Amino acid sequence: MPLSKFTCCPLAESQAKRERRKEARPGELLAAALDLFVEKGFAATRAEEVAARAGVSKGTLFLYFGSKEELFKAVVRENISGRFTEWEAELTTFTGTTSEMLAYAMRSWWERVGMTKASGITKLMMSEARNFPEIAEFYQQEVILPGHELIRRILQRGIERGEFRVLDLEHAVYSVIAPMIFMMMWKHSVGACAPASFEMHPELFINQQIELLLHGLTGAGQPVAPRA
Repeated sequence: MPLSKFTCCPLAESQAKRERRKEARPGELLAAALDLFVEKGFAATRAEEVAARAGVSKGTLFLYFGSKEELFKAVVRENISGRFTEWEAELTTFTGTTSEMLAYAMRSWWERVGMTKASGITKLMMSEARNFPEIAEFYQQEVILPGHELIRRILQRGIERGEFRVLDLEHAVYSVIAPMIFMMMWKHSVGACAPASFEMHPELFINQQIELLLHGLTGAGQPVAPRA
């Protein structure tokens, strides 16, 4: 009797699953590494733990990534620095005002990085960069400098269009970055165990920061108090 078209060969099915598993391994390893780096930090995360969580051997991990440092770099590129290309493209074709562009950039950063597990990498770097200068330098080149340049371009656009007053761009960049870093640090430290009375609403916080950046604390035409 001929086999039904719905009958499958167990051996072939098992082989197909192994092939799919093999193809998926790099992504699974990166996901497992991100989980563990955020949970335990860079120093405390061991390669064999990453491999075990991904369901492969330690040897398989090193087929894809030559060291824990290279694995960490791949995690950063996959989850953070690899996004700069899309942000650059979006801002290049942005047709709204610079105020709208700045608001969009802050909100999209939170949606794509800040509210995800990848935001824990910021806390990791704040606590461990001094002990691992190689990954600190990598993070500086891959994330910090491109991020600063992106924000600088937005602010410069506003100045050139007459939408923003002339600013000290070197320091104004930090006024945009600081609230976002605060939110990520809060999310992965105090915020993780804060009582309900201390609950922070990220979207409301970001909206407030945008308002402060664009309009300040003083009323229209009210002078800023001089420094004592």
